[in-house]
Amino acid sequence: MGEVILRFLNAQWDVGLGRPILWREIVGNLFGLASALGGARRRVWAWPIGILGNALLFTVFLGGVFHTPQDLDLWGQAGRQVFFIITSVYGWVAWGRYRRHHSDSRDAVRPRWATPRERAVAGAAAVVMLVVFYLALEALGSWGPASDAWILTGSILATYGMARGWNEFWFVWIAVDLVGVPLLLSAHYYPSALMYSFYGLFCLYGFLTWWRSEHPRVVSDDEGDAVG
Repeated sequence: MGEVILRFLNAQWDVGLGRPILWREIVGNLFGLASALGGARRRVWAWPIGILGNALLFTVFLGGVFHTPQDLDLWGQAGRQVFFIITSVYGWVAWGRYRRHHSDSRDAVRPRWATPRERAVAGAAAVVMLVVFYLALEALGSWGPASDAWILTGSILATYGMARGWNEFWFVWIAVDLVGVPLLLSAHYYPSALMYSFYGLFCLYGFLTWWRSEHPRVVSDDEGDAVG
């Protein structure tokens, strides 16, 4: 079994783009996609699936440490996988608790907009994290520390917002993707860049799904008018 796992971790695919890519980067992003789909549908299983993807991608983004084909250390990208795991455990527990207390519903969270106070606290936390992460990532020699700090900060806020059921977290993800795609392309992490591009579009679907669940009467009225 250990040999099979080792072979999977080291498996590469040469796509003719100058450097081969790791299969575990592809698989890790597929887990992330499955987690995003589960999150859009407000299912508890989204969190453990996401944790599996985070664990794989942690080893991918420390290319210099784990000697991957990219051979670049994106400490912010790797660090956010750790924060993802921590926040995902919180989300897993929170959504599981909600699901147990609302056994008549299939949903594991009730979507809502953050309150003005919650937005202010999140905004202040974002500024602090941006500064701290930039200084830390620059000291670590991360490749693209400013972009990496932006992505790490946004990822933490978005994951926490998802755990709390805030509709705003979908827009935070879009802001992360806008910076993440060019960064990952320039660093030759092509599967991750492709998934970031897809996530940006998927976030629009996710937001509409949450919004409709929050306004079922509006959707029903619209459908009734269309039929009439």
